[in-house]
Amino acid sequence: MNYTFHFADVFAYADLLLRGAWLTVQLSAISTMLGLIVGIAGALGRNSQITPVRWLATAYVELIRNTPFIVQLFFLYFGLAQMGIKMTAGQAALLTMVVNLGAYATEIVRAGIDAISKGQWEAGLSLAMTRWQVFRHVVLLPALEKIYPALTSQFIIVMLGSSVVSQISAEELTFAGNFIQSRNFRSFEVYFVITGLYLLLALGFRQVFRLIGQRVFRKA
Repeated sequence: MNYTFHFADVFAYADLLLRGAWLTVQLSAISTMLGLIVGIAGALGRNSQITPVRWLATAYVELIRNTPFIVQLFFLYFGLAQMGIKMTAGQAALLTMVVNLGAYATEIVRAGIDAISKGQWEAGLSLAMTRWQVFRHVVLLPALEKIYPALTSQFIIVMLGSSVVSQISAEELTFAGNFIQSRNFRSFEVYFVITGLYLLLALGFRQVFRLIGQRVFRKA
């Protein structure tokens, strides 16, 4: 192999790479928070005793989990635009990530809630607490603690999957890499750097989630 590496041609676009990485971080952080809220609401819907609510939550989970992320992205960005609902690339990317993560988080949170013994529910109800109060004060935090590792993994998967949103020109990290590669034709160097940046982001997010988990559940 006779190949001369030219990483300087990549780092000449360092500002573009950093802006792309920052947008990836923003999309991932916001979608993680909103996706968890959607997941908790979805889990309540899946366990609801009101049949239409349970069916609606089930349909949402099955629809999202059984269709490709990129199709969901195109539907929200291009499909809704034809109906007059127009979003920027960043807005469509964020909404798709929240909707996608929410469906997977729904099933993970539901598993955590189902793992809480009925005795805890009964103990809370015997203290004249409403079902919502029991869920909020007795069930939710222990349930989240049980499924926190699985949730963390799903958050990381969504962060890595955010590379797909470059297809609608959301200017995140992969978009930056594609742009640079189209200018200097240094594909190996560009994607080597992009790979390293995604690795650093994933390790960074995992560390942040570990610290959050230690802080939140230590107080439980």
